[in-house]
Amino acid sequence: MTVRFVRPVSFAAYLSRYLGLSALVLFLIAAPLHRFGPLTLPDFISLTLISAAIATVALVLAIIGLQRLWSAGAKGGLWSFYAILLAAIPLGVVAFAAFLYWQKPHIYDVSTDIADAPNWLSIPTANQQWLPRPTIISKADRDAQVAAYPSLAGHRYEGAIDRVYTAARKVAKAQRIRIAHTDGLIGSLPDVQPGVPRQDQTEGTNDTPIDELPTNVPVPLARPAEAPAPTFFNGSGVVMLQGEMRSLIWGLRFDVLIRLREDTETTLVDVRVASRFGPHDLGMGADIAEAYLDALDAEMQGLNDN
Repeated sequence: MTVRFVRPVSFAAYLSRYLGLSALVLFLIAAPLHRFGPLTLPDFISLTLISAAIATVALVLAIIGLQRLWSAGAKGGLWSFYAILLAAIPLGVVAFAAFLYWQKPHIYDVSTDIADAPNWLSIPTANQQWLPRPTIISKADRDAQVAAYPSLAGHRYEGAIDRVYTAARKVAKAQRIRIAHTDGLIGSLPDVQPGVPRQDQTEGTNDTPIDELPTNVPVPLARPAEAPAPTFFNGSGVVMLQGEMRSLIWGLRFDVLIRLREDTETTLVDVRVASRFGPHDLGMGADIAEAYLDALDAEMQGLNDN
């Protein structure tokens, strides 16, 4: 007589696999909708937290399934293993965000000049939904910034403001900062400047016979499409650039304000960065400001070498 050992089945492990898959699918749908679609950050956080809650239940059931495998030899070890892998992604994202939330100061606005922070040219507004935050940056917030980022300060460069402005715009584009508002600039130089005769006119009288005019007249080349239009300044010695950017991976929105102040033969550059949503920037605002100033240092160094 053959004795066949019938292994029990762990229903907890069986259910954990499907819950883990559901959590991962929900997160993988929400993340692209926020990064490339219309999903706002508060809605993305809500869906991510729901995904993490489902993943937590899946993780608990998977642990029960592994315990049943160890104690009773119940089927479900692979199901539990798959569930742990599936739940690891949403749980890992939430755990890392929670770590930054508690590790970094609870602020959403940073400035390289805390004594005289530059004012927004256009105050950023967004529907915070269930993420309310203070509308006024208090002294306590600035003190928390100094304690967390003591090295965050403006950079001073040798050179006139127009030279630094050209580099600042170039670096802003390289850092994916889209400038939407400016102050301190009068505008672009006109195509025909005052006092310069048009090409179809000559100075003095028009008595020159037609047959004596030159036959080979050089035609000026058009301005390259990528060349920026020349600008000039209003003489105040201060230029403000305000734009917005999104983080590369998660698409988090930040508003960026760049201030240039001319002082004799040097120009001081300050940067202010604020997250568009929520009362906490997870330390990304300071990283954005430092990355911009470091890139501007490299750009100005290259100009000085040339």
